[in-house]
Amino acid sequence: MKRLFVYLKPYKKECICAPLFKMLEATFELFVPLVIAAIIDTGIASRDTGYIIRMCLVLVALGLIGVTCSITAQYFSARAAVGFASRLRHALFEHLQSLSYTEIDRLGTSTMITRMTSDVNQAQSGVNMTLRLFLRSPFIVFGAMVMAFTIDFRSALIFVAAIALLSLIVFVLMRISVPLMRQVQQRLDSILGITRENLTGVRVIRAFGQEEHEKAEFEQRNSLFTSVQKKAGKVSALMNPLTYVVINAAVIWLIWTGAVQVNLGILTQGQVVALYNYMSQILVELIKFANLLVTINKAIACGNRIAAVFDVNSSMKEGTVDTLDGIVNAPEENVNVLKENVKSVPAVRFDHVSLTYQGSQDTSLEDINFEVSRGSVTGIIGGTGSGKTSLVNLIPRFYEATAGSVQVNGRDVREYRYEALRKGIAVVPQKAVLFHGTIRDNMRFGCEQASDEQIMEAIRTAQALDVVEKKGGLDAMIEQGGRNLSGGQRQRLTIARALVSKPQILILDDSASALDYATDAALRKSIRELPDTPSVFIVSQRASSIRQADQIIVLDDGRMAGKGTHEELLKSCQVYQEIYYSQYQKEVQA
Repeated sequence: MKRLFVYLKPYKKECICAPLFKMLEATFELFVPLVIAAIIDTGIASRDTGYIIRMCLVLVALGLIGVTCSITAQYFSARAAVGFASRLRHALFEHLQSLSYTEIDRLGTSTMITRMTSDVNQAQSGVNMTLRLFLRSPFIVFGAMVMAFTIDFRSALIFVAAIALLSLIVFVLMRISVPLMRQVQQRLDSILGITRENLTGVRVIRAFGQEEHEKAEFEQRNSLFTSVQKKAGKVSALMNPLTYVVINAAVIWLIWTGAVQVNLGILTQGQVVALYNYMSQILVELIKFANLLVTINKAIACGNRIAAVFDVNSSMKEGTVDTLDGIVNAPEENVNVLKENVKSVPAVRFDHVSLTYQGSQDTSLEDINFEVSRGSVTGIIGGTGSGKTSLVNLIPRFYEATAGSVQVNGRDVREYRYEALRKGIAVVPQKAVLFHGTIRDNMRFGCEQASDEQIMEAIRTAQALDVVEKKGGLDAMIEQGGRNLSGGQRQRLTIARALVSKPQILILDDSASALDYATDAALRKSIRELPDTPSVFIVSQRASSIRQADQIIVLDDGRMAGKGTHEELLKSCQVYQEIYYSQYQKEVQA
């Protein structure tokens, strides 16, 4: 939690002013019992109406000053807390964006969402409450005790005993409740995870009639969460009754001893009332302080969980080369020579590459070795789980190869800065994802400066012109996730979005699975006819989609089972023969 305080640094003034004004409010509040005692002992005892009115006006003035100080303190504390949460949330989001796919897979989506929302909000409440009450409550408690000593030493000892006993109760309850609060947040992660899973896969759940099973699973996790929450609530619920018992016992003791001393003439009635008011102030402030400690403990638990995410560092180190052409700080006369040299090297080269996912015992890719020339089309085919997506994810360095090297334009991808590498590579993933906004906004996701003409050119290439015209042009709205589009329409628009950036390398990761054969063929033909033809990787389980590729890589259980053209593989690769002829037979039967 301590490391998060760095996000409070810009709000030093607020962090000082908020507790300062709360202390001022508390100081004026401590004078109230003395004024009341004066009204009783002087004004009421002597029936001096003028004195009573003057003292009442003093009480009103103390109240107004206290309210002003309280509002001012609330303003500064809210400003600091909201600013802290805003900066923390931005920093956390930026940190999550810097992580590789390996760390994102390990953390999990539900965990990251919880940290970004619930945990940050809890930390914000903790900062707000701490600035307002953390110094105020102890100040009033000990201030009331000191004021009691100024009235009567013997009666003040009751305050000492009550405060000591109350502090012990608070400490013990906090030691028990803090671990429970951590468990509550962990159970909340679990519930968010299954909720997100159910909402994402609601169509599948209904298709298989598994609603009751998922309800039972949710009920089980919710019951575990509820039981831990109840346990923590029961411990926290002991705070008020125990403190009330101690305070009320102290009040009874105080009134009894005070009455005896009034009869003996040692104390006045006003002084006893003042002592009673100070005891009431202690009661109120200790209850506030106990609730504050609960909030602080929650905030600390959430802060530690946020800090744990910050402690997760990317397993990949960013390179230094800031251009994909490999021309860095070269003399002007050598630039043309370097450009020619770059053109002579393969666009992509896999040099005995292997990949093992973190925490996995099995190798996903093993000894992959091939080259891709510039402007060529490379098809990647294989059975389910053969490693096709894993292979293409190594090119933009979403994952790090555990052995060998992946080279782009003659350089190892580890040498490039992420932005430079990924700016020249466009990836169309298996799941077509579009964002809420206009078609134009989605297309400019690939290139912010793209003109409408460039966007329309990419849309025509992606065979998505009919989609745009049907929806009403580039200003047509797309719902979150592209819910108002069909699967094929989403795929064509995501391909268009990738083409807008005019990439050097285009990766189509099974991104035409929802397209019919004619549209798929037209798409591949239009990509080949682009003026600056990119090096294209087509990942597909359709043999027809990669049949015309310049080179086909056949994967089988993470290994290369074959490499060559369609005709060569039909003669030499058994795995490719099985895939092709099984699909060809189906086509004939149809």
